[in-house]
Amino acid sequence: MVQAWISGLLSGLIVVWLANVKVLGLENGLARRPPMGWMSWERYRCITDCNKYPDECISEQLFKRMADLMVSEGYRDAGYEYVNIDDCWMADKRDKDGVLQPNRERFPNGIKHLADYIHERGLKFGIYQDIGTKTCAGYPGMMDYFQLDAQTFADWDVDFIKIDGCYADLELMVDDYIKFGEYMNQTGRPILYSCSWPAYQEYNGIIPDYEKLKKTCNMWRNWGDIEDSHQSVVEITKYFADNQDRIVPHHGPGHWNDPDTLVLGNYGLSYDQSKSQLAVWTILAAPVLISNDLSMVTPEIRELLLNRAIIKLNQDPLGIQGRLVKTVNKMEIWKRPVLPRVGHELTQAVAFVSRRADGAPYSVTVHLREDVGFSNSTIIKGYKVYDLFAPEARPVLIRANGFFETRVNPSGANFFRFVPQYGTDFIRF
Repeated sequence: MVQAWISGLLSGLIVVWLANVKVLGLENGLARRPPMGWMSWERYRCITDCNKYPDECISEQLFKRMADLMVSEGYRDAGYEYVNIDDCWMADKRDKDGVLQPNRERFPNGIKHLADYIHERGLKFGIYQDIGTKTCAGYPGMMDYFQLDAQTFADWDVDFIKIDGCYADLELMVDDYIKFGEYMNQTGRPILYSCSWPAYQEYNGIIPDYEKLKKTCNMWRNWGDIEDSHQSVVEITKYFADNQDRIVPHHGPGHWNDPDTLVLGNYGLSYDQSKSQLAVWTILAAPVLISNDLSMVTPEIRELLLNRAIIKLNQDPLGIQGRLVKTVNKMEIWKRPVLPRVGHELTQAVAFVSRRADGAPYSVTVHLREDVGFSNSTIIKGYKVYDLFAPEARPVLIRANGFFETRVNPSGANFFRFVPQYGTDFIRF
């Protein structure tokens, strides 16, 4: 009895102590796999004239329509779960109590109503703010309102928040992001926290403190905004390749490097270039936030975005960010270890990405161990190779210490999964 009484007393004291501890760091348990969803910015920017552009303006109707399409077109069931507003949703001023207000003409029923609508469809709701005095488009920023805004977003049942860094003091920015994160945690609502401070620091020649970053944010933008062009995709990819040694170690479950949205389904990428962006973003284990008009996506692009084999690869629970391992005649070879583990060896995802503009597909041949860095283990006899862009095709078998050849369309990509085969598991040649 006494022992039980003491045990109960201690348990009660621990509960009281925990309830009064100030929450430091992230500790929200979210984003254990790369977040997936839809975001407005790249496609819709700051279109606010609903008279001229009723189907494109940043409005309640746009986000309701995208939420409905997420369901009807199969994106929700494939794993895309967030519907995120970016900039330009706000009124020009806060109310008399300092509370943020949506633009009443474009969001007549308020943000909580929109969040409820999205939640009723089995999706999650995201929103945008800025750590500075104004958002990038000039709407009210968060400076001096961190605690109030955190509680406002919690009251609106927000699930995801992207905090930008325009009109902010670069020297105060990191501390301010941390401060807002603490206020957000104190609301008690789990909100995925997407930060932007690395992008602003990198552009100013400052190396971000990634240890501090991953204790504060679930994901973060490392570099500039993506544009609707293959050139923009290549530039962002180059940043990730050039800086992989210092950013890869800080990427993983709960804290992700973010190369920005997928622009498949818009105006700027060909079908092959769309395959290229999708392959690289998947190798990077990047968050998958689409920014397009879901009603205008062609069947072949929709098939790419809903490719279950690629989604499963992106969502691999190990969350390892892949690397550029070699470039041969302007053909980039990207590799990422994923599950399943066969014996002591992980499966390898490999993307062959063409930076060539030849008039015909270009053939590249690589040695799996010497060029791609596959295991030197003599126990592995070979690999079963799956074509991720042709998931219905039969896999092929290839020797472990052999060569692999593939032919890639100009500015396109081929994408494969190599599953190790041991001893009797491997069919002899």
